Order: sequence, then structure tokens, then C-alpha cells
Amino acid sequence: MIEFQGKLAAFEFNHWQYHIPISDGISKQMMDENHRRVLVWIKNEGPFHMALMKAKDYWYVLINQELRKRLNLSEETSFSLKIDRDHSEYGHEMPEELQVLMDQDEEGATFFKSLTPGKQRMMVYTVTKVKNPESRMKKALAIIHHLKLVKGKLDYKQLNELIKYYNKL
Repeated sequence: MIEFQGKLAAFEFNHWQYHIPISDGISKQMMDENHRRVLVWIKNEGPFHMALMKAKDYWYVLINQELRKRLNLSEETSFSLKIDRDHSEYGHEMPEELQVLMDQDEEGATFFKSLTPGKQRMMVYTVTKVKNPESRMKKALAIIHHLKLVKGKLDYKQLNELIKYYNKL
């Protein structure tokens, strides 16, 4: 794990994308050709699952509005950062609800595992970001149901409709 001081920055061409620049030296220690996922602690809160991204001149991690507000981050003030490699299988913790369903449904699990790592991560995140356990279970059910319906070929519009349907149950 590496500790350093960071500062929020905004891209000149896209003001809604705030980020924290990460030095080349730190970035090189955190990744290899197949691995750019990192765990980040900001002001001793975290870890937050993130990816090292490359701008023209430097590496960075994106910071969303919710995180900026919650941690009171601004471009004027530096803050403590810790960064470490993310060795989790999906780039997020697997939610228990989704894991239980995959343990019980071999066909759904097979379709899930056939997705690209990025799509797997997105499905995991879709469930993880929900706080309420009942809602997490409904999202997990909708995802597994959708994967079986479409034989593992994601249709995001159809998946969103299925999630809405499950949320009404």
C-alpha cells in the first residue's frame, strides 16, 4: 500500500469529470498489462474500488459527485490518499445475494461467468450499489433471470425493464 497527498482536479474539456491525478511511479507499482484495478482510501475512508485511467499526460482515478460531497473534496485542498492493488475477482466485493443465487442456479452462474470481466464487474456493481438487502436480492434475481432469458447476451434495455418489474414485486 502506498500513502501520499492527493488533490482533486477537473478535466478542462469536461467539467463534470473530477479525478485525482496519480503519479507515473505509483501507477506503475499498482498495475501490469492486465491489471489496472485499485483500492483507494481517501481521508482514511474506503476502500473504494476504482480503475487507473490514462489521460494524455498522466494517470488518474475518477471521483464521482457523491464521493466528492461526502468527503468534502475540492480542488483547493489536498488530502491523504492510500492506494493498493485490488485483487478481488470482480473489482468489487461479490454481494452475498448474487453469490447465493449463482450457487443455486448453475445455468445462471455459467452465463454470468461467460461475460467479459468488465460486464461481470458492472453486474456486481449494479447489485452492490443498493443498500437495502431486499432490493439487492431483487436486482440479483433480475440479472440472473435476464442472463438466462438472453442466453448470456446482455440487452441493457431489456435488463433495465426486468429490474423495474422485479422492483415492483
